[in-house]
Amino acid sequence: QDKDTKMTEFWLISAPGEKTCQQTWEKLHAATTKNNNLSTNSKFNIPDLKVGTLDVLVGLSDELAKLDAFVESVVKKVAQYMADVLEDSKDKVQENLLANGGKALTICASLKVSLDTIPFLFIFKGVNQIDNDLKARASAYNNLKGNLQNLERKNAGSLLTRSLADIVKKEDFVLDSEYLVTLLVIVPKLSYNDWVKQYETLAEMVVPRSSNVLFEDQDSYLCNVTLFRKAVDDFKHKAREYKFMVRDFQYNEEEMKADKEEMNRLSTDKKKQFGPLVRWLKVNFSEAFIAWIHVKALRVFVESVLRYGLPVNFQAMLLQPNKKTMKKLREVLYDLYKHLDSSAAAIIDATMDIPGLNLSQQEYYPYVYYKIDCNLLEFK
Repeated sequence: QDKDTKMTEFWLISAPGEKTCQQTWEKLHAATTKNNNLSTNSKFNIPDLKVGTLDVLVGLSDELAKLDAFVESVVKKVAQYMADVLEDSKDKVQENLLANGGKALTICASLKVSLDTIPFLFIFKGVNQIDNDLKARASAYNNLKGNLQNLERKNAGSLLTRSLADIVKKEDFVLDSEYLVTLLVIVPKLSYNDWVKQYETLAEMVVPRSSNVLFEDQDSYLCNVTLFRKAVDDFKHKAREYKFMVRDFQYNEEEMKADKEEMNRLSTDKKKQFGPLVRWLKVNFSEAFIAWIHVKALRVFVESVLRYGLPVNFQAMLLQPNKKTMKKLREVLYDLYKHLDSSAAAIIDATMDIPGLNLSQQEYYPYVYYKIDCNLLEFK
């Protein structure tokens, strides 16, 4: 679909049946497509539901508004978490979400389930379950990701702070000596010549020619130097004056091996969890989205009966507005339906200047109107 003209929002509206509901549909379709393609339309078939008393419907209307907000929030959470999990491939997010463009239209238009078999306690329970599962799964995966990032951070960064486990080797050290010890020193590159000249004299008992460059980053070299244990404090103190920093480091093969294994384990775990998590998100996004459309359908039904009265006789329609002509579409809809409600005239005239994009759910129209906003991701 052309990204510039198509909106990721849909308008679910209903109007009373004229001689027949088909006529209502044809009239709307003709008005929005004849001179300018203002929207892509489809019928939205809502099964006949059992209508209770007026009081029950008014109560239901309030309950459904709360349910709508809750289900929408879960749909958005699942979508947003899908974006978080897919990290660098955010462009793939929309492919994985059923709701983009035409597919939402298809889902909305093919609502086959009889709504009276879906009491909204059932919808609430199902979506609430998705919400709780999402919290648990996200928490486990984020934990794993966080631990892995911490380890990766330990293995990156400046030589002053980063882990040296993957840099140094056994042969860089004099080990198991009663008298000698090898220190690791961070030497700024600009001072390297000074280091070569000075290190043997920074304290007594430094082993001559015992220093080598083991590693470098942008600013510094990592050097080793071997000296007698009892000269270490002197050496550290003197080195600091020249801005040579002695790193606190004990060569411990077991510890280093454990660190590496931990990193491999976390990395493998993350890879293992990734596939099933994305699949779970896809399936449950779809479930939550369909539940959301059911709630919208219930709202249209209840609102239409409250507005247009009994017997039930209205046509629900789903419009996907074109971005550039939303204001015009509003005007066309107003002209079509202003006769439904004389009190609407004053209100509508007052709000006609508001650009379509700022419409809030609370805005009043002479026809039943709900927005389905499928722009589910607030990409940072």
